[in-house]
Amino acid sequence: MSKVEDFLTAKEEAQIIEAIRVAEKNTSGEIRVHLESRSTTDAFDRAAEVFDFLHMDNTKLSNGVLIYIAVEDRTLVIMGDKGINDVVPPHFWESTKDAIIGHFKHGNIKDGLVDGILKAGEQLKQHFPYNKKDNNELPDEISVG
Repeated sequence: MSKVEDFLTAKEEAQIIEAIRVAEKNTSGEIRVHLESRSTTDAFDRAAEVFDFLHMDNTKLSNGVLIYIAVEDRTLVIMGDKGINDVVPPHFWESTKDAIIGHFKHGNIKDGLVDGILKAGEQLKQHFPYNKKDNNELPDEISVG
């Protein structure tokens, strides 16, 4: 089994997907988690490629957020689209990343991801509140590359 397959249990995956649904319940924003074994390029560049591949830049209000993890490289990137990046406080993504990594260092992968997802969801809710005309524009499941 690869390290990606061992990274989360099925139960943990379900809890992360539920956190995405909870976070998105009060916003038009979209959150995705993407896991892959390694990044063959700079992690930020690879996250940008994945962001594009997952069509995260196609949301109506440019408010998609990607949490990208290269498991074997132990690399984490949080990337927001222009709409959300324009309104979050300075260093928000970096502080969210630090919170996730803090959990990871104690072996709490699922808790770290749930914490990061919920923090992103709070910012999305604040700046892009849910409207009854909103649709879930992107799938909630974890993507693996």
